[in-house]
Amino acid sequence: MSFLEGRYINPLTDFGFKKLFGTEPNKALLINFLNQILPKRHTIRDLSYSRNEQMGLNELDRKAVFDLYCIGESGERFIVEIQKAKQNYFKDRSIYYSSFPIQEQAKKGEWNYRLEPVYTVGILDFIFEDHKSEDELLHIVELKNQKCEVFYDKLKFIYIELPKFRKQEDELETQFDKWLFVFRHLSDLQDRPKKLQDKIFERLFEAAEIAKFTPEEREAYEESLKHYRDIKNVVDTSREEGIEEGVRGVAKKMKMKGISQATISELTGLSKDEIDEL
Repeated sequence: MSFLEGRYINPLTDFGFKKLFGTEPNKALLINFLNQILPKRHTIRDLSYSRNEQMGLNELDRKAVFDLYCIGESGERFIVEIQKAKQNYFKDRSIYYSSFPIQEQAKKGEWNYRLEPVYTVGILDFIFEDHKSEDELLHIVELKNQKCEVFYDKLKFIYIELPKFRKQEDELETQFDKWLFVFRHLSDLQDRPKKLQDKIFERLFEAAEIAKFTPEEREAYEESLKHYRDIKNVVDTSREEGIEEGVRGVAKKMKMKGISQATISELTGLSKDEIDEL
């Protein structure tokens, strides 16, 4: 039975995000979005997609699989990820992932250790536990010294807490506002809003129209949408119940829903063996 009720794709699903931002024909969408949150000196004119799976320095190291990994024409590295639910050690994971595009820049033989900038961008469909009372939804994190002066400006972590964005169409002012409105409301729209008539959004709405998908794309999107809704349902139910059963109870519910072991592990922090025992 089909899950597809709306006209446009949900950009927070794995398929939707990669369809809109992770393909060469839609590269301009990712460039425009990133340029709203990057420092002006790192404005992107062009970028190329790289392998989203990164291996450690040897075969015993863990690998990292990013949603999107790309390199700007000036050499900057960008990890761009959608995070659908809170997970244990989320910040640790961000730091760990950023180490891969740093390590890959090492050169054999004599090397002066000069690095290109690395940006980790997280689009979060949840609110940080330690930032609940803040209205600020855009967080730019970098290395600073004890005087709060930037010590190193080539490593930045940019997080956007989507649930904090509550503006309606008539309140949209900046291009950044428009992008956040798209992330939050695209799948609920039946027509392109007047405030989103820019050329870049015309391109986005054309790419997001489900009716234009191939049968294979529709099937892949349905599966991705089901996965997204299952995760949201489990998280919402657990929140309503005060997470009485704890992490293992949440994991058990996810397992019963058919959610993959890798996703359960990512969201709960439980190991493969612990999940097998449930």
